[in-house]
Amino acid sequence: MFPFLAPHLLKIWGPFRLLGSSLVLLSLGACLGGLGTWLFLPRLWKWLPRDQGKPFVKDSELAKGKPTGGGVIICLISIIVLFFVLPFDLRAWCIVGTLFLCMLTGFLDDCSEKPWGELKKGILDAGVALIAASCMSRFTDSIVWLPLIKGPAEGGGFVIPFWVYIPVGTILLWFCINAVNCSDGVDGLAGSLTLMALFVVGFFLYAIIGHNAIAAYLLVPHYGSGAIWAILLSVIGGALAGYLWHNAKPSSVLMGDAGSRMLGLLLGIASMASGNPVLVLVVAPVLLFNGGAGLLKLVLLRFLGKLGFNVKQPASARVNAQNAVTSVASDEEAAKQVLLVRLVHKVRFPLHDHCRKNLQWSDTQVLVRFMLIQAVATPLLLVLIVKLR
Repeated sequence: MFPFLAPHLLKIWGPFRLLGSSLVLLSLGACLGGLGTWLFLPRLWKWLPRDQGKPFVKDSELAKGKPTGGGVIICLISIIVLFFVLPFDLRAWCIVGTLFLCMLTGFLDDCSEKPWGELKKGILDAGVALIAASCMSRFTDSIVWLPLIKGPAEGGGFVIPFWVYIPVGTILLWFCINAVNCSDGVDGLAGSLTLMALFVVGFFLYAIIGHNAIAAYLLVPHYGSGAIWAILLSVIGGALAGYLWHNAKPSSVLMGDAGSRMLGLLLGIASMASGNPVLVLVVAPVLLFNGGAGLLKLVLLRFLGKLGFNVKQPASARVNAQNAVTSVASDEEAAKQVLLVRLVHKVRFPLHDHCRKNLQWSDTQVLVRFMLIQAVATPLLLVLIVKLR
């Protein structure tokens, strides 16, 4: 609304022209999103479903009974703010619709008395990812640039036909949705790491991809829509910051699948909007490794299981008279396993569970150390994929 009104309000008062500035709009959107969530979340969370706890998750009893599904409030407040600050762009608003759809599937899971099965959630995530990838491609060829190498197309990119772009983009978005969802288990962890990633990729879209001279200097494609995507990210990032105020340990509210799945989709879309699908691994390396490695472990173990290998985690052997038989049986069971399976079972996933249970890190230590690692890794990786080209 503001970009549309700016030329008309300019006749009333000169400074109203600032409402047409992308920098002003993204700053204003971030502030409104953060303030709106900070104010209204405590007033609305009484209507949210309650967390039922997760078996085999450390300290899950502390979260049991807390309001969850706060992602629905983050999403709705973001959409209201976007109505005022986001210039009209059909593709961007279609993506807002897919974010809402992804949030809705997660929220319905949060409301369910029995958590949805892996297959049901996986199919729904794949459907949403397919719709989002189709919106991003618009069923036309796209220019994609890659790290370290330059292509023959504009800005050193490669022309990718839509029939390749859509399935590859669907896989990327599906992975991001589930990786961020798996990382949500420590107060403030997934939200804080995602907020850092949104800040970096938003800056990249606005100041590099969206700036013709800088994009030409760095030999990357220039997209005139970079500022629009930056505004979208800044609004949701602001709303996420308002949520984190209430989610800081000890949390008062949880975003649930409604929030984590939507944020995962948003990160994947942001990397596709930049023209470089690898960018999501640069801006959120710790976040995606934390949750994504667990997905890869699950796929690996199931694949080896199909091949006939014993993939069960062997029971801990205790050397005493009472359980000597169990100890021997455990040793025989472990001997039947390939070395790869035993190595995989030595690390718990998501990685934050390994740090809490095996390394005895506190939740605060996990949060701060993961943030520090990502804060150091992202600039280094960004230089590698951009400057070295």
